[in-house]
Amino acid sequence: MSNLLFSVFPSENFIDLGLYQFGWEKCDPGHSFGPAARNHYLFHYIISGTGTLMADNATGVTQTYQIRSGQGFLIFPGQINTYVADTSIPWEYVWLEFDGLRVKEAVDLTSLSPDDPVYRSHSKDKRELMMNEMLYIVHHAEQSPFHLIGHLYLFLDYFLESCRNTQPVSSGRISDFYIKEAISFIEQNFQNHITVEDIAAFCGVNRSYFGKVFHRAVGKSPQEFLISYRMAKATELLRMTSLSIADVGNAVGYDNQLHFSRAFKSVYGISPKNWRTQHKL
Repeated sequence: MSNLLFSVFPSENFIDLGLYQFGWEKCDPGHSFGPAARNHYLFHYIISGTGTLMADNATGVTQTYQIRSGQGFLIFPGQINTYVADTSIPWEYVWLEFDGLRVKEAVDLTSLSPDDPVYRSHSKDKRELMMNEMLYIVHHAEQSPFHLIGHLYLFLDYFLESCRNTQPVSSGRISDFYIKEAISFIEQNFQNHITVEDIAAFCGVNRSYFGKVFHRAVGKSPQEFLISYRMAKATELLRMTSLSIADVGNAVGYDNQLHFSRAFKSVYGISPKNWRTQHKL
């Protein structure tokens, strides 16, 4: 059996939770990776062995962590890190790189942060179920994207339940209520000519305050979130329908085809027409 399994997920532009790449490795002694940074969340679970993680905290200072079997580590987007397998008992691990519009909100429910990226489970059963979902994804890379995303949701559920923050601080914050209301408003009105002012007004708060709490919770400004949501919906229409580019733009809130094309290219790097050519079902 090979000491490395690695797959890149075929992007289907899943909005709330998406997968990018995943794999398993039984490392050689002293095997290292980094320094590097990711654009998305990257989670490693240690099946056996031990090793060292060096990662920058929120202030940019590098911290060192010894991590062993039964534990794991979460690399946050943009966090510079290096990890090294032990020279005597090198680790075997499985990993997933994932992200989505609501992932930051989910991760905030755990005790993990750039200042403490080490995964420590308080439920052995949930931890093992989580590991099994990760291994299932790795060993079934040939399954359809929807099938794998289904198992990614199960992984995230077990991940959250196994390391959920036991401090009841954040769940009742009024800002959390605003975020849920705002996202619900966007989901129901993205096809209309809504603005950030409209969203803030719907939540009944000042735009400046709303922008700050939204960015802190979601990791994007309300405008960035709205554009990302609209463009993700646009890719569904481009891939699954024969609507014209103008009609697709109109369906996600853009009367002007040029404005839609510019917004689409700012997110995906290519025009809607070229994207459809590459991804059309």
